Amino acid sequence: MNTAQDSQQAPQMRASDTDRDEVVAALSEHFQAGRLTSDELDERTGRALAARTLGELGELMADLPALARAVQGPPPARPRGPGHPGPALIVPLLAAVAVVALVASAGPGHHSWAAWWIVPVALLVARRLAGGRGAPRGPWRN
Repeated sequence: MNTAQDSQQAPQMRASDTDRDEVVAALSEHFQAGRLTSDELDERTGRALAARTLGELGELMADLPALARAVQGPPPARPRGPGHPGPALIVPLLAAVAVVALVASAGPGHHSWAAWWIVPVALLVARRLAGGRGAPRGPWRN
């Protein structure tokens, strides 16, 4: 029994099983939050299950704050364009860069640190191919 539904329906309207179940679930959440004692929960749950009208259900919730809506799951992944390489292309690309870095640094007269710059460049390229800037890091970014 949500608040939008309550404001549109008259209190004398008959309550459905779904309305009763929603109130019982809300009472349980208020009990878990510490707003109700176990005796109050038992008493109100019994009254909710016996309620015949929306007004009776509303009386049970009148002294309790509205519950916040459940947080939805993570946003769906951004669709990839037709020319976007998937992980199947990025992994071999990184492996090839690593092999080139090893071969370039293993020759005679070369120092192993001479090709160090290849790895960060390869990581930047892989990140760019994988989707640009990456996932948002806070609620203020989209």
